[in-house]
Amino acid sequence: MHTYASLRKDLEKLGIPQDGTLLIHSSMKSIGDVEGRADTVLDVFMDYFKEAGLLVFPTLTWSNVNADQPVFNVRETPSVVGILPQLFRQRPGVIRSLHPTHSLAAWGREAAAFTEGHERFDSPACEFSPWRRLVGYKAQILFLGASIAHNTFLHGVEEWGHAANVLTEEKQNLISIDYDGKAHAVPSRRHQGNHSTFYDRMEPHFRRIGALREGRFGDAHCVILDAPKIAYYTMEMLSKYPAAFNKNWLDEHPRFFQEYLG
Repeated sequence: MHTYASLRKDLEKLGIPQDGTLLIHSSMKSIGDVEGRADTVLDVFMDYFKEAGLLVFPTLTWSNVNADQPVFNVRETPSVVGILPQLFRQRPGVIRSLHPTHSLAAWGREAAAFTEGHERFDSPACEFSPWRRLVGYKAQILFLGASIAHNTFLHGVEEWGHAANVLTEEKQNLISIDYDGKAHAVPSRRHQGNHSTFYDRMEPHFRRIGALREGRFGDAHCVILDAPKIAYYTMEMLSKYPAAFNKNWLDEHPRFFQEYLG
C-alpha cells in the first residue's frame, strides 16, 4: 500500500519545481491502494507546493451545465473529471474560476489572480482565460494515470491558434453563481468536433522537442508536459494546417501526424 511518505518520494522524483505551477489531470484509481485514499494524495501535492508554488486542477462541468441546465454554482456544482478535482475544489484556500463549463481550481501563489475573470468571455479557454495564463506561468501539466488525449489545455491552444471548427457559432445562455451568491450571465460557445480524440497523436512531436517526460506516482504512469513549449509548437502547426484535429480532414490525410513529424 502506498503511503504519504512513499508518494512524497515519488513526487520528488518527478522533478517538478516546488515554486512552479502544475496543472494535474488525474485518475485516482491508477495510483493503486493509498493509505488515506484521495485525501492523502491531495495532502502530498499541497504540502509539496506549500504557498511557494501554484497547484491547479481542472474542475470541468461541461456535461452537467448546458442549455437545459444552465446554472453553474461555484460552491455547489460538482466537477465531472474525477474524485481528486472534486475534493480539491472544496479544500480551504482553494479558489475556483467562474466559467460555467471549464472552470479551474487553484491553490497557492497568486491563486486569486490566476483564476480571476474567467466568466467574462464567451468561450471556455480564450486567450485571456486562466487556461492561457498557464503559458505565462510557465506551467507543467501532469497526466497522472491519464492519457494526454485528456489535454483540455490543447482546446485552448486551438482557440488561440485559430484552428478550424473549434467552437460553435451559437451561444448558450449560461449563468455562473459566484462565492457571494451573485449571478453572472455568461453567453457561452461550446467546443465541437471531438478534437481531443486526436490529441494523443502529438506525443512523438512533444517528445522530439523536449516538452514531454515520464515517471511514476504510486502505480500510475505519469506524463509531464511543458505548457509553453507544446502551446507554441502546436500553434505553429495549426497556422499551417488549421484543420489538423478535424476528423473529416484527417480522413483525407491519414498520415498527417507521421509526415508532419518528418
